[in-house]
Amino acid sequence: MKSADHSALDVSQTDLHAMAYTDPLTGLGNLYRLRDKVRQIAKEREEDPAPFAIGIANLDGFKPINDLFGPRAGDEILCQVAHRLKACIPDGATVTRHGGDEFAFVLPLVFERKGAEKIGQMLREVLSAPFDLGDRNVRLSASFGFAIYPFAGEDFTELLKSADTALYRSKRRGRGQITVYSQEIAQEMKRATQLEQALRNAIIANEVDVHFQPIVSLRDDTVVGFEALARWCDADLGYVSPALFVPLAEERGFIDALSDTLLRKAAEAALSWPKELFLSFNLSSAQLMDPKTAFNTLAILNRVGLDPRRLELEITETAVMTDADTAQKIVGELRAAGVRISLDDFGTGQSSLGRLRDFTFDKVKIDRAFVSRISNDKASEHIIKAIVAMCEGLDLAVVAEGIEDFSEALKLKALGCGMGQGYFYGKPADAVATMRYLADRYVTVEGRAASA
Repeated sequence: MKSADHSALDVSQTDLHAMAYTDPLTGLGNLYRLRDKVRQIAKEREEDPAPFAIGIANLDGFKPINDLFGPRAGDEILCQVAHRLKACIPDGATVTRHGGDEFAFVLPLVFERKGAEKIGQMLREVLSAPFDLGDRNVRLSASFGFAIYPFAGEDFTELLKSADTALYRSKRRGRGQITVYSQEIAQEMKRATQLEQALRNAIIANEVDVHFQPIVSLRDDTVVGFEALARWCDADLGYVSPALFVPLAEERGFIDALSDTLLRKAAEAALSWPKELFLSFNLSSAQLMDPKTAFNTLAILNRVGLDPRRLELEITETAVMTDADTAQKIVGELRAAGVRISLDDFGTGQSSLGRLRDFTFDKVKIDRAFVSRISNDKASEHIIKAIVAMCEGLDLAVVAEGIEDFSEALKLKALGCGMGQGYFYGKPADAVATMRYLADRYVTVEGRAASA
């Protein structure tokens, strides 16, 4: 009787131990299993520390799928992911799940970067096939981060942190990316974090500025409005390009705070301009996925006292495509309040003509990639001519971006393009310099009518 009790106790302890090391949903090992496996391999190789790799995979866009189809469908996808990973990892490798949509693996026979990238490419391919949810198929992609022992860390915690850093960089670069940790990547991520902190502080301290670039009527070269552009000069970092800090704010989740500050400053400046001039302002892709964007934008205009009919919001096709239904709702709400919507960087997206059919825009901005080649490239000239003719048929205004010299301006006028902007007409300048520009060069509507 006693030995039977001991036997039952032993069995239950074994079961408890197995449960503590197992992910209950997928049956894979969990973080403890991963930790023990890494420590075991490191101990075996103590005398001769041969490299091995660990990797982390994170599903791209899993949360929206989970929200859309429900947690049961989400669990089913996670189980299918686990089954695929287990079926295709190399012999001797271990795959685990950390919870959520994150999986990890230990790869004892992967010794260097190229080997890790090759495994990542294979796993990415395996996970790109559709997942079967019975009445529907769902497609996902995955991002990967790898770390090689002992170069990326000699203990489990350090190694996992390095793999996580590599994964984070993959996520920054877009969907389906593969990154293997290196010192250069670590430095890059450290710089990005320092930049993030400096930018957050600058927003709080009201140190991010707005400059304005004139948009002119090509018919008579008169100013019709200004595009607001973000500018930031940090005491320690010096001038930081908006091409660097705007995507960073979007990526790290505080683009709303940055955009609200910039729109408020731009709208306040526009109050001092002649009332017929419009303010053009860029919306980010993150804002076109946020249902509160229209309300927030109109609230800022209301607080400042700027007529919504003087605001023009520029959105890119790429931003629209991220979540078309939400973007369409936001655009509809803004246009109902009198705000005009401009499609920016036209001609560089994947299905611009479809967007013009599906969305209601007021204006199209021809990308500078075509404008810069108009004088010596027949194809660019024909593309611009076709865009202008099409917009005329659709009753859309047209702006050519990036006009650098007189010959480009002349050619665009000849092709019937209505508006333009670029260094030829004026570089971006702060609010004070913009007022000087208007005082020197602007003739009011009344003045133009009188001289006509």
